[in-house]
Amino acid sequence: MSTNRNPHDDVVTSYKDAPTRTVDADGVTFAYRELGPKGGVPVVFFVHLAATLDNWDPRIIDPIAAAHHVITFDNRGVGSSSGSVPDSVEAMADDAVTFIKALGFTKVDIFSFSLGGMIAQALVDKHPGLVHKLVLTGTGPKGGKDIDKVAGTTYWDILRATLTRSDPKEFLFFNRNASGKPAARAFVKRLEERTVDRDAPMQLRGFRTQLKAIKKWGRSTPDDLSKITQPTLIANGDNDRMVPSILSEDLHRRIKDSELIIYPDSGHGGIFQFHQKFAPVAVEFLAR
Repeated sequence: MSTNRNPHDDVVTSYKDAPTRTVDADGVTFAYRELGPKGGVPVVFFVHLAATLDNWDPRIIDPIAAAHHVITFDNRGVGSSSGSVPDSVEAMADDAVTFIKALGFTKVDIFSFSLGGMIAQALVDKHPGLVHKLVLTGTGPKGGKDIDKVAGTTYWDILRATLTRSDPKEFLFFNRNASGKPAARAFVKRLEERTVDRDAPMQLRGFRTQLKAIKKWGRSTPDDLSKITQPTLIANGDNDRMVPSILSEDLHRRIKDSELIIYPDSGHGGIFQFHQKFAPVAVEFLAR
């Protein structure tokens, strides 16, 4: 294992300014960024389908990093990380554990979105002692109804976006109405605030492999979520077309003492549309 991380680096407070670093572990070079004050339990962010380091909303990252050590990373085969994307969510979780341990952490909080939330569930199922708190947003459980249809929805919305010369996330994450459209444009604009040291793009082969892994996750036998004893915050919009909102309610019912927030008139990216409301809730939850 090797890393170019310097424990004496000045504290970075804005995600757009966080330098990209690497750490080598088990034959993989993982790319990551970190910001916020060191010490305590770090918050590791697990990103969504086809996403790299540049796909995290700074309006979510920065408020959390004001008081917590925040780490984002590209899993194996994604963005600037080496290797090939695994064909199962469980293998992605194993890689995430490899990354976390490579940085020397024995306990982390996990903030996850969409596919990242599936990876987080697989991780906590196999490595419960590694996880302190869990934030699951825009995601669903293994075997969840219609998760295996994500690929169809994704390809359709990519086509719609191409025909209108838009970013696919405007269709995938937001309602196409008077409130959703401006929220979508604002979100995409925020992702462009970082202008230097941008991440490598997601490769098509890896994207397709992720879709296959999600389909497999959706068609697998459900896990026993009652085993999750970590404090858990669940959030989504009320009209998630990618991972149906009802699955957030399912997670809430099955994870004891979990907290659920459903934002009105919003879709898969509800936490981004309502970042001004959600970020303080996430900060408070992680600070307890």
